[in-house]
Amino acid sequence: MATRVRIQDVAASAGVSIKTVSRVMNREPNVRTETRDKVMQAAESLRYMPQISARSLAGNRSFNIALVYNNPSSNYMMGVISGVLDACASEQYHMILSPAALDESVVAVAISELVARSRPDGLILTPPLTDSPAVLDRLIELGTPFASISPWRHQDCVGVAMDEPLAAEQMVDHLVSLGHRRIAHVIGHPAHGASHWRLAGYRRGLAKAGIAQDASLEVQGAFSFESGMAAGRVLLDQDTMPTAIFAANDDMAAGVMHVALERGLRLPRDLSVCGFDDTPMSQQIFPSLTTIHQPTEEMGRLATRALFAYIRNPQPTGIARVTHTLKVRESTGPAP
Repeated sequence: MATRVRIQDVAASAGVSIKTVSRVMNREPNVRTETRDKVMQAAESLRYMPQISARSLAGNRSFNIALVYNNPSSNYMMGVISGVLDACASEQYHMILSPAALDESVVAVAISELVARSRPDGLILTPPLTDSPAVLDRLIELGTPFASISPWRHQDCVGVAMDEPLAAEQMVDHLVSLGHRRIAHVIGHPAHGASHWRLAGYRRGLAKAGIAQDASLEVQGAFSFESGMAAGRVLLDQDTMPTAIFAANDDMAAGVMHVALERGLRLPRDLSVCGFDDTPMSQQIFPSLTTIHQPTEEMGRLATRALFAYIRNPQPTGIARVTHTLKVRESTGPAP
């Protein structure tokens, strides 16, 4: 039976102390790059695998990160989860996936129980939890580090976001360039900061094109396929229906398309539909969906890295910015 490689063996091979090896394995700061490289090369050549239990005891850490979510879009969450897992793997951390209830007070209690039970070193919050006062106050009270994805407020915050108003404005620019003037918007869940940003960008795009706002063309959704269907019925039942519908996420856009096709409308000849997020589904439906690419996997990865940096040095690092891309596909075309 092969003998397990010990931390002492790595230290001897690298010519450093056991404490230095421990600091390198725990990703602690203030270790010289050449020393870190030497230790990692020795660990790799010896195939050293640090024991999580020993690391936890030595550093008073659990080496667990919890991703807490109650976002109704599974397509959005899959990208975030992939990014968080990737960042955790690079730091030899485990990810705890923790779905949450919609009620804020219940979520705050559940987070307290999660922290007590699993002792995560930090949490990643997704919208709308990123903007929940009850959740944020509870984490501050517990002293648990956290990073936010797309928070509404950026002050004294750790996390990642993109310029969603600009992205929504550019989507309206695209529709205007195709000759559309009666452009509707399906608003996202009212608890999400992203819903407000995308609505603001939609209105900004209309104003830039000299198109007056029309309250009848703004219909509340909830970021779900079902809410997109409901909004689609409201908009397509109007005496003068819109020529284009911009939904605040891909799931709702798919719901709108479902209703339109049920009614025999031809897309995009009779109606243009577009979404936001560029989830895998956007290319799997027909016609393929014009949308805004939001790099959710990269956002999950960057938020997790920011959390790790904050755990090592608890100073707010601010919000990292990611870029978006307008993806023009088959679901938008010239106004009828």
